[in-house]
Amino acid sequence: MSTSTEQPADLTAATTLLRFATAGSVDDGKSTLVGRLLHDSKSVLADQLEAVEHASRSRGQEAPDLALLTDGLRAEREQGITIDVAYRYFATPRRRFILADTPGHVQYTRNMVTGASTAELAVVLVDARNGVVEQTRRHAAVAALLRVPHVVLAVNKMDLVDYAEPVFAAIAEEFTTYAKELGVPEITAIPISALAGDNVVEPSANMDWYGGPTVLEHLETVPVSHDLTACHARFPVQYVIRPQTAEHPDYRGYAGQIAAGAFRVGEEVTVLPSGKTSTITAIDALGEAVDIAWAPQSVTIRLADDIDISRGDLLAPTGDAPATSQDVEATVCHVADRPLAVGQRVLLKHTTRTVKAIVKDIPSRLTLDDLSQHPAPGQLVANDIGRVVVRTAEPLALDAYADSRRTGSFLLIDPADGTTLAAGMAGESFATAKAVAAAEDEEGWDF
Repeated sequence: MSTSTEQPADLTAATTLLRFATAGSVDDGKSTLVGRLLHDSKSVLADQLEAVEHASRSRGQEAPDLALLTDGLRAEREQGITIDVAYRYFATPRRRFILADTPGHVQYTRNMVTGASTAELAVVLVDARNGVVEQTRRHAAVAALLRVPHVVLAVNKMDLVDYAEPVFAAIAEEFTTYAKELGVPEITAIPISALAGDNVVEPSANMDWYGGPTVLEHLETVPVSHDLTACHARFPVQYVIRPQTAEHPDYRGYAGQIAAGAFRVGEEVTVLPSGKTSTITAIDALGEAVDIAWAPQSVTIRLADDIDISRGDLLAPTGDAPATSQDVEATVCHVADRPLAVGQRVLLKHTTRTVKAIVKDIPSRLTLDDLSQHPAPGQLVANDIGRVVVRTAEPLALDAYADSRRTGSFLLIDPADGTTLAAGMAGESFATAKAVAAAEDEEGWDF
Protein backbone atom coordinates (compact mmCIF):
# COMPACT_ATOMS: atom_id res chain seq x y z
CA MET A 1 0.00 0.00 0.00
CA SER A 2 1.16 3.52 -0.72
CA THR A 3 2.65 5.33 2.24
CA SER A 4 1.51 8.74 0.99
CA THR A 5 -0.98 10.33 3.41
CA GLU A 6 -0.95 13.91 2.20
CA GLN A 7 -2.04 15.66 -0.98
CA PRO A 8 0.35 17.98 -2.85
CA ALA A 9 1.10 21.08 -0.80
CA ASP A 10 -0.10 23.52 -3.46
CA LEU A 11 -2.73 22.20 -5.86
CA THR A 12 -3.23 25.68 -7.36
CA ALA A 13 0.42 25.93 -8.37
CA ALA A 14 0.28 22.43 -9.78
CA THR A 15 -2.66 23.14 -12.07
CA THR A 16 -2.47 26.85 -12.97
CA LEU A 17 -5.74 26.47 -14.84
CA LEU A 18 -8.51 29.05 -15.17
CA ARG A 19 -11.98 28.20 -16.43
CA PHE A 20 -13.83 31.28 -17.63
CA ALA A 21 -16.91 32.14 -19.67
CA THR A 22 -17.85 35.09 -21.84
CA ALA A 23 -21.36 36.55 -22.01
CA GLY A 24 -23.12 39.62 -23.33
CA SER A 25 -25.86 40.82 -25.63
CA VAL A 26 -25.99 40.07 -29.35
CA ASP A 27 -23.33 41.96 -31.34
CA ASP A 28 -21.46 43.12 -28.24
CA GLY A 29 -18.37 41.44 -29.69
CA LYS A 30 -17.85 38.34 -27.53
CA SER A 31 -16.58 36.12 -30.31
CA THR A 32 -14.38 38.92 -31.63
CA LEU A 33 -12.89 39.36 -28.15
CA VAL A 34 -12.20 35.63 -27.89
CA GLY A 35 -10.70 35.59 -31.38
CA ARG A 36 -8.51 38.54 -30.48
CA LEU A 37 -7.36 36.79 -27.31
CA LEU A 38 -6.45 33.67 -29.26
CA HIS A 39 -4.80 35.58 -32.10
CA ASP A 40 -2.79 38.08 -30.08
CA SER A 41 -1.67 35.46 -27.55
CA LYS A 42 -0.40 33.39 -30.50
CA SER A 43 -2.76 30.52 -29.69
CA VAL A 44 -4.05 30.13 -33.25
CA LEU A 45 -2.53 27.60 -35.62
CA ALA A 46 -1.47 28.82 -39.05
CA ASP A 47 -4.05 26.72 -40.90
CA GLN A 48 -6.83 28.00 -38.63
CA LEU A 49 -5.88 31.61 -39.31
CA GLU A 50 -5.64 30.90 -43.03
CA ALA A 51 -9.15 29.39 -43.01
CA VAL A 52 -10.51 32.46 -41.21
CA GLU A 53 -8.81 34.79 -43.68
CA HIS A 54 -10.26 32.84 -46.59
CA ALA A 55 -13.77 32.88 -45.08
CA SER A 56 -13.48 36.62 -44.41
CA ARG A 57 -12.42 37.37 -47.99
CA SER A 58 -15.32 35.32 -49.33
CA ARG A 59 -17.65 37.58 -47.33
CA GLY A 60 -16.05 40.71 -48.78
CA GLN A 61 -14.07 41.65 -45.67
CA GLU A 62 -10.55 42.99 -46.07
CA ALA A 63 -9.32 42.14 -42.57
CA PRO A 64 -9.77 38.67 -41.03
CA ASP A 65 -12.93 38.36 -38.96
CA LEU A 66 -11.53 36.94 -35.72
CA ALA A 67 -15.02 36.01 -34.51
CA LEU A 68 -14.90 33.11 -36.96
CA LEU A 69 -12.29 31.44 -34.75
CA THR A 70 -15.08 30.59 -32.30
CA ASP A 71 -18.31 30.72 -34.33
CA GLY A 72 -17.94 27.25 -35.81
CA LEU A 73 -21.51 26.43 -36.76
CA ARG A 74 -22.61 27.32 -40.29
CA ALA A 75 -25.72 29.06 -38.92
CA GLU A 76 -23.50 31.13 -36.62
CA ARG A 77 -21.27 32.29 -39.45
CA GLU A 78 -24.21 33.09 -41.69
CA GLN A 79 -26.01 35.16 -39.04
CA GLY A 80 -22.92 36.57 -37.37
CA ILE A 81 -24.07 35.42 -33.93
CA THR A 82 -23.09 32.70 -31.45
CA ILE A 83 -25.71 29.97 -30.96
CA ASP A 84 -23.96 27.11 -29.16
CA VAL A 85 -21.38 27.23 -26.37
CA ALA A 86 -17.96 27.14 -28.01
CA TYR A 87 -15.19 25.74 -25.82
CA ARG A 88 -11.63 26.77 -26.54
CA TYR A 89 -8.39 25.73 -24.90
CA PHE A 90 -5.31 27.92 -24.95
CA ALA A 91 -2.31 28.72 -22.82
CA THR A 92 0.22 31.41 -22.06
CA PRO A 93 3.50 30.99 -20.16
CA ARG A 94 1.66 32.04 -16.98
CA ARG A 95 -1.55 30.00 -17.09
CA ARG A 96 -3.69 27.52 -19.00
CA PHE A 97 -7.27 28.39 -19.92
CA ILE A 98 -10.55 26.66 -20.68
CA LEU A 99 -12.90 29.19 -22.25
CA ALA A 100 -16.65 28.89 -22.79
CA ASP A 101 -17.86 31.42 -25.36
CA THR A 102 -21.59 31.58 -24.61
CA PRO A 103 -24.38 33.03 -26.79
CA GLY A 104 -25.74 36.53 -26.26
CA HIS A 105 -29.22 36.23 -27.75
CA VAL A 106 -31.93 36.03 -25.09
CA GLN A 107 -33.15 32.79 -26.71
CA TYR A 108 -29.85 31.11 -25.79
CA THR A 109 -29.41 32.41 -22.24
CA ARG A 110 -29.74 28.78 -21.13
CA ASN A 111 -26.37 28.11 -22.77
CA MET A 112 -24.73 30.64 -20.48
CA VAL A 113 -25.90 28.56 -17.52
CA THR A 114 -24.03 25.61 -19.04
CA GLY A 115 -20.88 27.59 -19.75
CA ALA A 116 -20.74 29.43 -16.41
CA SER A 117 -21.64 26.47 -14.17
CA THR A 118 -17.98 25.43 -13.88
CA ALA A 119 -16.38 28.85 -14.44
CA GLU A 120 -14.23 30.66 -11.91
CA LEU A 121 -14.54 33.91 -13.85
CA ALA A 122 -17.11 35.46 -16.18
CA VAL A 123 -16.39 38.16 -18.75
CA VAL A 124 -19.57 40.18 -19.37
CA LEU A 125 -19.34 42.38 -22.45
CA VAL A 126 -21.21 45.64 -22.91
CA ASP A 127 -21.40 47.76 -26.06
CA ALA A 128 -20.13 51.20 -25.05
CA ARG A 129 -22.83 52.77 -27.24
CA ASN A 130 -25.71 50.91 -25.57
CA GLY A 131 -24.55 50.60 -21.97
CA VAL A 132 -26.12 48.17 -19.50
CA VAL A 133 -29.22 46.51 -21.03
CA GLU A 134 -31.64 43.83 -19.79
CA GLN A 135 -29.53 40.99 -21.14
CA THR A 136 -26.52 42.41 -19.29
CA ARG A 137 -28.53 42.28 -16.06
CA ARG A 138 -29.65 38.74 -16.84
CA HIS A 139 -26.07 37.58 -17.37
CA ALA A 140 -24.95 39.28 -14.15
CA ALA A 141 -27.79 37.55 -12.29
CA VAL A 142 -26.85 34.14 -13.71
CA ALA A 143 -23.20 34.68 -12.75
CA ALA A 144 -24.25 35.64 -9.21
CA LEU A 145 -26.62 32.67 -8.86
CA LEU A 146 -23.93 30.27 -10.07
CA ARG A 147 -21.53 31.80 -7.53
CA VAL A 148 -18.93 32.73 -10.16
CA PRO A 149 -16.39 34.41 -7.86
CA HIS A 150 -14.85 36.89 -10.33
CA VAL A 151 -16.69 39.01 -12.90
CA VAL A 152 -14.99 41.18 -15.53
CA LEU A 153 -17.01 43.95 -17.15
CA ALA A 154 -15.49 44.47 -20.60
CA VAL A 155 -16.83 47.72 -22.05
CA ASN A 156 -16.31 47.00 -25.74
CA LYS A 157 -16.30 49.15 -28.89
CA MET A 158 -14.67 52.08 -27.12
CA ASP A 159 -13.32 53.09 -30.55
CA LEU A 160 -16.90 53.92 -31.58
CA VAL A 161 -17.31 56.43 -28.72
CA ASP A 162 -13.93 58.12 -29.31
CA TYR A 163 -12.39 56.27 -26.33
CA ALA A 164 -14.27 58.65 -23.99
CA GLU A 165 -13.52 58.04 -20.32
CA PRO A 166 -16.88 59.42 -19.06
CA VAL A 167 -18.77 56.84 -21.15
CA PHE A 168 -16.75 54.01 -19.63
CA ALA A 169 -17.01 55.41 -16.08
CA ALA A 170 -20.81 55.70 -16.23
CA ILE A 171 -21.27 52.14 -17.51
CA ALA A 172 -18.81 50.73 -14.98
CA GLU A 173 -20.56 52.48 -12.09
CA GLU A 174 -24.04 51.29 -13.15
CA PHE A 175 -22.96 47.68 -13.64
CA THR A 176 -20.87 47.53 -10.46
CA THR A 177 -23.75 48.85 -8.35
CA TYR A 178 -26.11 46.27 -9.84
CA ALA A 179 -23.68 43.36 -9.47
CA LYS A 180 -22.89 44.28 -5.87
CA GLU A 181 -26.62 44.16 -5.07
CA LEU A 182 -26.63 40.64 -6.49
CA GLY A 183 -23.77 39.71 -4.16
CA VAL A 184 -20.90 39.35 -6.65
CA PRO A 185 -17.75 39.69 -4.50
CA GLU A 186 -15.34 40.99 -7.14
CA ILE A 187 -15.98 43.11 -10.25
CA THR A 188 -13.23 44.42 -12.53
CA ALA A 189 -14.12 46.89 -15.30
CA ILE A 190 -11.86 47.15 -18.38
CA PRO A 191 -12.39 49.45 -21.42
CA ILE A 192 -11.57 47.63 -24.65
CA SER A 193 -11.93 47.50 -28.40
CA ALA A 194 -11.89 43.85 -29.40
CA LEU A 195 -11.83 44.73 -33.09
CA ALA A 196 -8.80 47.04 -32.79
CA GLY A 197 -7.14 45.10 -29.97
CA ASP A 198 -7.16 47.90 -27.39
CA ASN A 199 -6.57 46.56 -23.85
CA VAL A 200 -7.22 42.95 -24.86
CA VAL A 201 -3.67 41.61 -24.86
CA GLU A 202 -1.67 44.81 -25.26
CA PRO A 203 -2.32 48.13 -23.42
CA SER A 204 -4.11 50.75 -25.48
CA ALA A 205 -2.34 53.92 -26.62
CA ASN A 206 -5.78 55.45 -27.15
CA MET A 207 -6.84 55.26 -23.49
CA ASP A 208 -3.95 56.63 -21.47
CA TRP A 209 -6.48 57.59 -18.80
CA TYR A 210 -6.89 53.88 -17.93
CA GLY A 211 -4.21 52.44 -15.70
CA GLY A 212 -5.60 48.98 -14.98
CA PRO A 213 -4.74 45.56 -16.47
CA THR A 214 -5.54 44.32 -19.94
CA VAL A 215 -8.03 41.49 -20.25
CA LEU A 216 -5.32 38.86 -20.69
CA GLU A 217 -3.21 40.27 -17.85
CA HIS A 218 -6.20 40.05 -15.51
CA LEU A 219 -6.97 36.50 -16.64
CA GLU A 220 -3.37 35.51 -15.99
CA THR A 221 -3.19 37.03 -12.51
CA VAL A 222 -6.65 36.71 -10.96
CA PRO A 223 -6.39 34.46 -7.89
CA VAL A 224 -8.32 31.21 -8.22
CA SER A 225 -8.33 28.12 -6.07
CA HIS A 226 -8.78 24.54 -7.25
CA ASP A 227 -8.48 23.08 -3.76
CA LEU A 228 -11.76 21.18 -3.44
CA THR A 229 -10.44 19.39 -0.37
CA ALA A 230 -11.51 22.33 1.79
CA CYS A 231 -15.16 21.47 1.00
CA HIS A 232 -17.29 18.86 2.73
CA ALA A 233 -16.18 15.42 1.56
CA ARG A 234 -18.71 13.84 -0.80
CA PHE A 235 -18.51 10.70 -2.96
CA PRO A 236 -21.45 9.93 -5.28
CA VAL A 237 -21.43 6.26 -6.26
CA GLN A 238 -21.47 5.70 -10.01
CA TYR A 239 -20.97 1.95 -10.25
CA VAL A 240 -20.63 -1.11 -8.02
CA ILE A 241 -17.70 -3.36 -9.00
CA ARG A 242 -18.07 -7.06 -8.20
CA PRO A 243 -15.84 -9.21 -10.47
CA GLN A 244 -16.72 -12.50 -8.72
CA THR A 245 -13.74 -14.16 -10.35
CA ALA A 246 -11.35 -16.74 -8.99
CA GLU A 247 -8.77 -14.01 -8.47
CA HIS A 248 -11.24 -11.61 -6.78
CA PRO A 249 -14.05 -13.77 -5.38
CA ASP A 250 -15.14 -11.35 -2.64
CA TYR A 251 -14.17 -8.00 -4.15
CA ARG A 252 -16.85 -5.32 -3.72
CA GLY A 253 -15.89 -1.77 -4.62
CA TYR A 254 -17.82 1.44 -5.15
CA ALA A 255 -16.52 3.44 -8.09
CA GLY A 256 -17.02 7.11 -8.84
CA GLN A 257 -15.48 10.57 -8.85
CA ILE A 258 -14.93 12.35 -5.55
CA ALA A 259 -17.09 15.48 -5.81
CA ALA A 260 -15.40 17.36 -2.98
CA GLY A 261 -13.13 16.89 0.00
CA ALA A 262 -10.84 13.97 0.77
CA PHE A 263 -11.31 10.38 1.96
CA ARG A 264 -8.85 8.27 3.96
CA VAL A 265 -8.45 4.59 4.72
CA GLY A 266 -9.76 3.91 8.23
CA GLU A 267 -12.29 6.74 8.09
CA GLU A 268 -15.87 6.07 9.14
CA VAL A 269 -18.40 7.04 6.47
CA THR A 270 -22.18 7.21 6.27
CA VAL A 271 -24.12 5.95 3.25
CA LEU A 272 -26.95 8.24 2.22
CA PRO A 273 -29.89 8.20 2.04
CA SER A 274 -29.98 4.92 4.04
CA GLY A 275 -27.92 6.35 6.91
CA LYS A 276 -25.92 3.14 7.44
CA THR A 277 -22.28 3.48 8.49
CA SER A 278 -19.08 1.59 7.77
CA THR A 279 -15.32 2.08 7.64
CA ILE A 280 -13.14 2.56 4.57
CA THR A 281 -10.80 -0.43 4.32
CA ALA A 282 -9.16 0.41 0.98
CA ILE A 283 -9.06 3.01 -1.78
CA ASP A 284 -8.01 1.99 -5.29
CA ALA A 285 -6.81 4.67 -7.70
CA LEU A 286 -5.47 3.84 -11.16
CA GLY A 287 -5.10 0.21 -10.20
CA GLU A 288 -3.05 0.92 -7.07
CA ALA A 289 -3.98 1.05 -3.41
CA VAL A 290 -3.63 4.48 -1.77
CA ASP A 291 -4.19 5.77 1.74
CA ILE A 292 -5.92 9.00 0.73
CA ALA A 293 -7.80 10.35 -2.27
CA TRP A 294 -9.25 13.79 -2.93
CA ALA A 295 -11.45 15.63 -5.41
CA PRO A 296 -11.67 15.38 -8.36
CA GLN A 297 -9.97 11.96 -8.47
CA SER A 298 -11.89 8.94 -9.79
CA VAL A 299 -11.42 6.03 -7.39
CA THR A 300 -12.92 2.84 -6.05
CA ILE A 301 -13.70 2.74 -2.34
CA ARG A 302 -14.03 -0.50 -0.39
CA LEU A 303 -15.85 -0.75 2.94
CA ALA A 304 -15.57 -3.07 5.92
CA ASP A 305 -19.25 -4.06 5.83
CA ASP A 306 -21.43 -5.50 3.05
CA ILE A 307 -24.06 -2.76 2.79
CA ASP A 308 -26.72 -2.42 0.14
CA ILE A 309 -25.19 0.39 -1.91
CA SER A 310 -25.98 1.22 -5.53
CA ARG A 311 -25.59 3.97 -8.10
CA GLY A 312 -26.95 7.25 -6.77
CA ASP A 313 -25.98 6.65 -3.13
CA LEU A 314 -23.63 9.15 -1.50
CA LEU A 315 -20.73 8.46 0.87
CA ALA A 316 -19.78 11.17 3.37
CA PRO A 317 -17.74 11.30 6.59
CA THR A 318 -19.99 10.27 9.47
CA GLY A 319 -19.24 13.45 11.39
CA ASP A 320 -19.94 15.69 8.37
CA ALA A 321 -22.81 14.05 6.54
CA PRO A 322 -25.49 16.25 4.95
CA ALA A 323 -29.09 16.00 6.08
CA THR A 324 -31.49 14.17 3.80
CA SER A 325 -34.85 15.60 2.79
CA GLN A 326 -37.67 15.09 0.31
CA ASP A 327 -38.46 18.81 0.17
CA VAL A 328 -36.05 20.83 -1.95
CA GLU A 329 -36.13 24.63 -1.86
CA ALA A 330 -33.99 26.20 -4.55
CA THR A 331 -33.49 28.88 -7.17
CA VAL A 332 -33.74 27.67 -10.75
CA CYS A 333 -32.86 29.04 -14.16
CA HIS A 334 -35.57 27.80 -16.52
CA VAL A 335 -33.89 26.67 -19.73
CA ALA A 336 -36.66 24.92 -21.71
CA ASP A 337 -39.10 26.35 -24.23
CA ARG A 338 -42.04 24.73 -22.43
CA PRO A 339 -43.09 26.30 -19.08
CA LEU A 340 -42.48 24.86 -15.63
CA ALA A 341 -45.75 24.92 -13.69
CA VAL A 342 -46.96 24.16 -10.17
CA GLY A 343 -48.13 20.55 -9.93
CA GLN A 344 -45.92 19.39 -12.79
CA ARG A 345 -44.28 15.97 -12.45
CA VAL A 346 -40.56 15.96 -13.18
CA LEU A 347 -37.37 13.99 -12.65
CA LEU A 348 -34.72 15.50 -10.39
CA LYS A 349 -31.12 14.55 -11.17
CA HIS A 350 -28.62 15.20 -8.36
CA THR A 351 -25.05 13.93 -8.89
CA THR A 352 -25.53 10.29 -9.95
CA ARG A 353 -29.04 9.96 -8.49
CA THR A 354 -32.27 10.55 -10.43
CA VAL A 355 -35.62 10.49 -8.61
CA LYS A 356 -39.24 11.27 -9.39
CA ALA A 357 -40.52 14.61 -8.10
CA ILE A 358 -43.37 17.10 -8.29
CA VAL A 359 -43.23 20.91 -8.34
CA LYS A 360 -45.15 21.85 -5.18
CA ASP A 361 -44.80 25.61 -5.41
CA ILE A 362 -43.19 28.47 -7.34
CA PRO A 363 -43.09 31.20 -4.67
CA SER A 364 -41.54 33.95 -6.80
CA ARG A 365 -39.95 35.02 -10.07
CA LEU A 366 -37.04 37.46 -10.21
CA THR A 367 -37.60 40.83 -11.91
CA LEU A 368 -34.25 41.76 -13.41
CA ASP A 369 -34.74 45.52 -13.64
CA ASP A 370 -34.92 46.19 -9.90
CA LEU A 371 -34.15 42.70 -8.49
CA SER A 372 -37.60 42.53 -6.90
CA GLN A 373 -39.47 39.26 -6.49
CA HIS A 374 -42.75 38.83 -8.37
CA PRO A 375 -44.83 36.64 -6.02
CA ALA A 376 -46.68 33.47 -7.03
CA PRO A 377 -46.17 33.59 -10.80
CA GLY A 378 -47.70 30.12 -11.19
CA GLN A 379 -45.14 29.09 -13.79
CA LEU A 380 -41.69 29.88 -15.15
CA VAL A 381 -41.01 30.30 -18.86
CA ALA A 382 -37.78 30.20 -20.87
CA ASN A 383 -34.94 32.24 -19.29
CA ASP A 384 -36.92 33.01 -16.12
CA ILE A 385 -35.13 32.87 -12.78
CA GLY A 386 -37.30 31.93 -9.82
CA ARG A 387 -37.69 30.12 -6.54
CA VAL A 388 -39.24 26.65 -6.50
CA VAL A 389 -40.22 24.05 -3.93
CA VAL A 390 -39.95 20.46 -5.16
CA ARG A 391 -41.13 17.30 -3.38
CA THR A 392 -39.14 14.19 -4.27
CA ALA A 393 -40.28 10.56 -4.10
CA GLU A 394 -37.08 9.56 -2.28
CA PRO A 395 -34.82 11.43 0.16
CA LEU A 396 -31.88 13.36 -1.28
CA ALA A 397 -28.64 14.46 0.36
CA LEU A 398 -28.20 17.97 -1.02
CA ASP A 399 -25.76 20.55 0.27
CA ALA A 400 -26.46 24.25 -0.04
CA TYR A 401 -25.13 25.49 -3.38
CA ALA A 402 -23.24 28.21 -1.49
CA ASP A 403 -21.24 25.43 0.19
CA SER A 404 -20.69 23.17 -2.81
CA ARG A 405 -21.34 23.68 -6.50
CA ARG A 406 -21.08 19.94 -7.17
CA THR A 407 -23.49 18.61 -4.55
CA GLY A 408 -25.71 21.70 -4.24
CA SER A 409 -26.83 21.71 -7.86
CA PHE A 410 -29.40 19.62 -9.70
CA LEU A 411 -31.42 19.40 -12.91
CA LEU A 412 -35.17 19.17 -13.40
CA ILE A 413 -35.98 16.90 -16.36
CA ASP A 414 -39.16 16.20 -18.30
CA PRO A 415 -39.88 12.47 -17.70
CA ALA A 416 -41.68 12.19 -21.05
CA ASP A 417 -38.74 12.91 -23.36
CA GLY A 418 -35.71 13.64 -21.17
CA THR A 419 -35.61 17.38 -21.94
CA THR A 420 -33.79 19.47 -19.35
CA LEU A 421 -36.30 21.93 -17.91
CA ALA A 422 -34.32 23.87 -15.31
CA ALA A 423 -30.94 24.09 -13.61
CA GLY A 424 -31.34 24.36 -9.84
CA MET A 425 -29.22 25.65 -6.98
CA ALA A 426 -30.29 24.48 -3.53
CA GLY A 427 -30.57 26.85 -0.61
CA GLU A 428 -30.46 30.63 -0.66
CA SER A 429 -30.37 32.36 -4.04
CA PHE A 430 -28.16 35.43 -3.98
CA ALA A 431 -25.44 35.94 -1.40
CA THR A 432 -26.25 37.97 1.69
CA ALA A 433 -24.19 40.99 2.69
CA LYS A 434 -22.51 38.90 5.39
CA ALA A 435 -21.62 36.17 2.90
CA VAL A 436 -20.20 38.71 0.47
CA ALA A 437 -18.02 40.24 3.18
CA ALA A 438 -16.71 36.80 4.09
CA ALA A 439 -16.08 36.00 0.43
CA GLU A 440 -14.13 39.23 -0.03
CA ASP A 441 -11.95 38.33 2.96
CA GLU A 442 -11.22 34.97 1.31
CA GLU A 443 -10.72 36.43 -2.21
CA GLY A 444 -14.03 35.14 -3.62
CA TRP A 445 -16.22 32.08 -3.64
CA ASP A 446 -13.51 29.69 -4.80
CA PHE A 447 -15.00 26.26 -4.14
